[in-house]
Amino acid sequence: MNGSASRWPGPAACLVAALAVAAGAFGAHALKGRLDADALALWKTAVDYQFWHALGLLALAMMRGPRSALATLAASLLLAGIALFSGSLYALALGAPRLVGVLTPFGGVALIAGWLCLAIALWRKALD
Repeated sequence: MNGSASRWPGPAACLVAALAVAAGAFGAHALKGRLDADALALWKTAVDYQFWHALGLLALAMMRGPRSALATLAASLLLAGIALFSGSLYALALGAPRLVGVLTPFGGVALIAGWLCLAIALWRKALD
């Protein structure tokens, strides 16, 4: 896959990482004193997962050669997982209804599935 469809993971990773830095700064400065310790801990977890998975997405984007459909699926799963996992934690930290928490495990499963798809894609690439 050499077209523009295979180029989105790199810019997406950079945007997600930039947003993680902004969210971390916002939590440390604007939300400190406004949220209780539990809410701030949720916020920090959301930032941590967002940033680490943005780096994973960036590493995936920097893979040499054409990206397989499985690697593109891995990127999609990582991005969806970041949105669902971190997004739901941000919302919960800001006082969203607890029902929003049902999204968190779906995000976690998407993150795990993304890493597993990437592992398989890398394994197959090594066997080429």
